[in-house]
Amino acid sequence: MNRVQMTETKNEKGMVLIICLVLLLMLSLIGIASITTSTSDMKVAGNELNQTGAFYAAESGLERAAASIVTSFEASGGPPSPLPSGSFTEGAYLYNYSTTSNGGPVQMTLSDGSYKGLYGLVRAFDISSSGSDTRRESSVTLGMTMQDALIPLFQFAVFYQNDLELSPDRIMALGGRVHSNADVFLQSTNGLAINSFLTSAGDIFHGPKPGSGLGAQSGDVYIKDKASVNQNMRNPDGTWLDSRTAGWVDNSLSRWGGLVEDNNHGITELSMPVVTDGPATDLIDRGGSGNNDSFEIKSGLKFVDGQAYYLQNNNTWLNVTATLVMQGAIGNGIFRDGREGMDVYSLDIDIDKLNVSGYYPTNGIIYCSVPTTSGIITAVRLKNGSTLPRATTVATNNPLYTLGSFNTVTKQPAALMADAVTALSNGWSDARSWDALANRIATATQVNASIMTGNLETGENGNAYNGGFENLMRLLEKWDGVTFTWRGSAIDLWESRQAIGAWAYGTYYGDPLRDWAFDTDLLNIANLPPGTPMVNIVQRTQWSQIINR
Repeated sequence: MNRVQMTETKNEKGMVLIICLVLLLMLSLIGIASITTSTSDMKVAGNELNQTGAFYAAESGLERAAASIVTSFEASGGPPSPLPSGSFTEGAYLYNYSTTSNGGPVQMTLSDGSYKGLYGLVRAFDISSSGSDTRRESSVTLGMTMQDALIPLFQFAVFYQNDLELSPDRIMALGGRVHSNADVFLQSTNGLAINSFLTSAGDIFHGPKPGSGLGAQSGDVYIKDKASVNQNMRNPDGTWLDSRTAGWVDNSLSRWGGLVEDNNHGITELSMPVVTDGPATDLIDRGGSGNNDSFEIKSGLKFVDGQAYYLQNNNTWLNVTATLVMQGAIGNGIFRDGREGMDVYSLDIDIDKLNVSGYYPTNGIIYCSVPTTSGIITAVRLKNGSTLPRATTVATNNPLYTLGSFNTVTKQPAALMADAVTALSNGWSDARSWDALANRIATATQVNASIMTGNLETGENGNAYNGGFENLMRLLEKWDGVTFTWRGSAIDLWESRQAIGAWAYGTYYGDPLRDWAFDTDLLNIANLPPGTPMVNIVQRTQWSQIINR
């Protein structure tokens, strides 16, 4: 081998060594990069795990505070004191939370949830909760607002727990919000107009309820649209637009702009828990024996067990029976109820004389319970009630009668809560109550009061039509062509248990010209009758992630 060949071979060996060193360096760099990447991925994964854990820890604080607020309002009707706060460690994570009040109750219209569109007395509470891992490498702070709303039931023109039926013979217009937690059946002989929202958790039908015994009526049924223009349920071809119509949802939205909706539109039952526990009739039943919702407990004057008791300033009861009898503030009446087919023995309360007696309740709540007697109706009757001295609520587990115009002079917030409510006109005569209908002629009368009352269900207990909403306030006279004016709110939450006579037309009464409307004064919470039943709901309204590190 010559010298040139030996030099080339040595040079090639040098190049191989360099290449090997370069490859080794590259492999080392790749290995180092892989280790670095793996370490970074593990660190990122660990950070994400810590961050997720911190988030759930913070959320636990929100839920703990929210549960405390809900439980307190359900148990006592008020917020917990002190407001929820605390610090807790769970495993590798910890959280601390606190709650602040946004101030006192404010009347506002609800914009969320099942009660959207109703107003309530609203209080808000802000909850802040911070969560982190125990090494404080990741932390999250969350915020949530809890809203408690007291919703007055008397902001509906009409609220029915069961089926709502309307089938007036004479022209009738009804103002105010109308809702049923079941089905709605609408028809008229000469015209019906509903001038506000109509909602149903069931279906909305034109025509009579099956089992009512009523025939189909062809009178117009108008409901105002979003622009306050009356729109007929009747289609141009003579058919009716209701829940049975193909395309009902779209067509109803087009016709009424969202003011007529039922379960097909997503309307659900409005749960109105007006009592803490038990049936709604606890409101009018005697207090005690586990019934803490009775208006007997809330009253400032009560008539029970044949005696009258006045609540004194020292919170003790004073028996004032003899004084009220002597002054003529209370007495007894006997008359005939043609619907019940029985005589009525009534406890008569003279509002004018009660006022001057000095024993008109300072809180405006009067409770009555007259023992029942077989073969007769025992009831409560309010006389000379055109002027109320102050806001007044009368509650009784008996049937209740108003005699003459009620609460028409310097109108006060007023409510009547009873097994059944019957209006006797200014022309009523006890002596003629046993006469034929032709001799019992009504004269124009007005009642300004919200009512919470019972009814009978169409098709039950052998009854046919229950008279519909147009007869929820019962009548016993010949009203033909005479106007009966009513302003208030009408709530039907239970079935009557004492006044259970079936509705019938033309035998014991003749229907009036009904001038009935919602009392818009009730849209101001300051104008509600004393003790107005409230629905208390607590709901989440806002959620935010304030810090995420």
